[in-house]
Amino acid sequence: MLGNISEITMHRMRWAVTLGWCLLIISLFYDPISIQLTEPSNTLSPFRLNIEKCVLVQGKCLEETPYAMGASIFWSIVVPSSIFILLVLGHEFWRRICPLSFISQIPRALKWERKRHRINATTGKVRKELAKVPKNSWLAQNYLYLQFSLFFLGLCSRILFVNSDRLALGLFLILTIIAALTIGFLYGGKAWCHYICPMAPVQKIYAEPRGLFNTTAHEDNQKRITQSMCRTVSQNGQELGACVACQSPCMDIDAENTYWNGISNPQQQWLYYGYIGLTVGYFVYYYLYAGNWDYSLSGAWAHEGNQLANLLKPGYYLLDKPVNIPKCVAVPITLALFTFGAISMGGVLENIYKAYQHRHYQQIDPLIIRHRMFTLCTFFIFNFFFIFSGHSFIQLLPSPLPGFFPILMAVSSSLWLYRTWQRTPKYYQRESLAHRLLKQLKKLNLDSVKFLEGRSLDDLSVDEIYVLAKVLPDFSQGEHLQTYKAMLRDAIDEGYVNPANSLDNFQQMRQELGISDKEHDKILTELGQQYPELFDARKLRNRENSLRLDSYRDTLLETLLDAREIDAYIGQDRTWDTHLIQVFSGKTSNKVLEDLLQSLSPKDRNLVQELRQEYGITTDEEVDSLKRTDPYQLWKGMIEGIGLLGYISTGGEEMLRTIFQEIDADGSQYISLHELQTYIRAIDPRITNVQIEDMLTVADTNGDNLISYEEFQEVFKSCKF
Repeated sequence: MLGNISEITMHRMRWAVTLGWCLLIISLFYDPISIQLTEPSNTLSPFRLNIEKCVLVQGKCLEETPYAMGASIFWSIVVPSSIFILLVLGHEFWRRICPLSFISQIPRALKWERKRHRINATTGKVRKELAKVPKNSWLAQNYLYLQFSLFFLGLCSRILFVNSDRLALGLFLILTIIAALTIGFLYGGKAWCHYICPMAPVQKIYAEPRGLFNTTAHEDNQKRITQSMCRTVSQNGQELGACVACQSPCMDIDAENTYWNGISNPQQQWLYYGYIGLTVGYFVYYYLYAGNWDYSLSGAWAHEGNQLANLLKPGYYLLDKPVNIPKCVAVPITLALFTFGAISMGGVLENIYKAYQHRHYQQIDPLIIRHRMFTLCTFFIFNFFFIFSGHSFIQLLPSPLPGFFPILMAVSSSLWLYRTWQRTPKYYQRESLAHRLLKQLKKLNLDSVKFLEGRSLDDLSVDEIYVLAKVLPDFSQGEHLQTYKAMLRDAIDEGYVNPANSLDNFQQMRQELGISDKEHDKILTELGQQYPELFDARKLRNRENSLRLDSYRDTLLETLLDAREIDAYIGQDRTWDTHLIQVFSGKTSNKVLEDLLQSLSPKDRNLVQELRQEYGITTDEEVDSLKRTDPYQLWKGMIEGIGLLGYISTGGEEMLRTIFQEIDADGSQYISLHELQTYIRAIDPRITNVQIEDMLTVADTNGDNLISYEEFQEVFKSCKF
C-alpha cells in the first residue's frame, strides 16, 4: 500500500520531518515561546501547570515550574508516534520518513563516501569500490547485540541525564546525528540503519514480520523496487533502485523474509525477550524510584528540575523509605535485572509452550512456536508501552477523545495479532512461489478465461492460482515440467534458492504440479547443462546482490540515455543506437560497451566510473547485469533504435500509430509474438526469443498474448526517459 508512494513525494515528506526534527532540537537550546504555554496563569493554554496538584516523589511534592516543552514533546509525542507507525503502517513507511536514516544518506547524495581499493588476484589490476561492512566481520555477525546494548545505554542515559535536561537531550540528539553522518561516510548503503542505530531493535520488534498495512515484497518477486529499499530518481523523473547489497537478507527489501531467515538465531530470541524486560523495567523503575505510579503517568519526569543533581541521591523508595543506593547505580541494575530476567523467563515459557504443543498436537514446527511467542511479546509490550507513554498529553485532549485512545491501541494491536498469528514460513514461501507460477502461466497463454468469471489472472488469490493450475485441462504434464523448470531457473538466478536447497524449498510447488523428486533432479541436471553459470560457486547469488546488479544496470541505462540527449553529436550517429541495444540485450562483449563509453564526453565517462565504484561492479558482474536486462529496458532500446525519443518528450501520437502499423504486418490491429519478433530482429538479431516473449508479456496486460494499440501506448508511456 504505502510502498507504492513515489520517491519524490516521500523525499519531500522526509525533508519536512527532518526539518521539523531539527526545529525541535533547536528549541531544546532556545525556546521563549512554549514556556509561556505552561505558565499556571495562562488560562487559555491546555498545557498550563496545575500548581494545586501534588506529584509525590519519594514522599515529597515535586516542585514544578514553567518549562519549555521540547523534551516533553519529543518523549511523549514523537517517540510514541514512531512506535504506532511501525506496528500499523509498517517498517517500510517509517524507514522512508525516518530523519536519521535520511541524514545518514547525506554523504551518499554528496558523493563523500569512503572507497576501498580492490586488487584482482588474476589480473593484478586495482579498482575502487564503495566500502561496505565486511560480511564476516565482528560487526556483521554481532550487530544485534551492539544495537541492543546501545539501546540499553540509551534508556539508562534517558533516566539519568536527558529526560528533562533540555541541553543534555539536545546534545544527545546532535551526537546521534553526527554518528549517523559518520557511519554514512564510512560505509555504503544503509549501514547506520542496519548495523548501528539503537532504534533498529525497536523496529524489528514492532515491524516484523509485517505491519498492519504495509505492502508485501514477496508477492511480486519481479518488482525491483520493494518496500523501503534504497532508491533514487533520475533527471527525467524515473524511479530507480539504488541497492548496493550492504546487508543480506535486507529488511528494507523484504522485512518478512528477514524475519523468517533470522527467527532461529539466538540473537533474535535474546532481542525479543530482552526488549520486553528492558521496556517493562524502564517504566517500573519510575515506580521504584518515586514510590507511586503518578510520577510516571503525569509526565513530570520530562520537565523535572535539577535532574543531574539527583544522580547520587537514593535510587529507590520502597515501603515509604528511601534505599541508599545511588540513582546512577540503581538505574542500570534495575534495567539489567529486568532484561536478563525476561530473557530467562522467555526461554522457559517457550520450552513450556513447545512441550504443551508436542503433547497435544504431536508434530509442530519449532519455528512456528517461536514465531507465536514473538508475536505475543510484541502484542503485550505494545499495549504495555501505551499505558504509560504519552498519557500526560492524551489526558489534555477534549472529552471523549482520551477514552478513544486506549480503544484505538487495543483494536490496532488486536488486528495485528490476528493477522500475524497465522503467518508461517511455509505459507510465506507458498505465496512467493504462487506468483512465480502465475508469471509462467501467463507465458503459456492457456485458455483460463472460462475459469476466472470475468476476472484477470492478477486478481487471483494465492490458493486460487494453485487451484487454477490443477483444473486447466490444457495444462499438460509436459507443460507442468516446463513451468517448473522455468520457475526453478529464475529462482536460482535471482538468489531465491540455491541448487542445494531447491529440493526442500520447492517441495510445495512439486506437490501442486504433481512433479516427483526424481523429475526435480533431472530438471536440475538439465539446467546445469543449459545454464552452467547458474551453478558457478564463485558468483554470489542472493536477492540483495541480484537487486544490486539490477540497480546498476538501470542507472547505467539512464546515464547513457541522458548523455545521448545532451551530446548532440552522438544523437546524429545511428550506430550509437544500435550499440546501445546490443549492450542491453546482453548478447555482446565488454568491448562494445567500452567503445560506446568512449564516444561520451569525459564528464559522462566519469559518471559511469563513479557508478561502477558505488555499486562495486567487477567486469564479470557488469556482463552478468547486462544479461539480466528486463523487458522494459528492451522496449527502451527499441524506442531508441526507431527514433521515438521525440514522441516520449512531446507526447505526439501520429508517429507512434505509424510504428504500430509497421509492426502489425497483417493489419489485424493487434501485434502478435511473431510480428514483434520479426520487427525487433530487424533492429538487432541478437535479442533472443525469450527476451522478446518477456517484452510481449509486459505489454500484454489482458493476457490474450497480443498487444493492442492501447497496450502499445501504455508500455511506451511507462518507458519515460
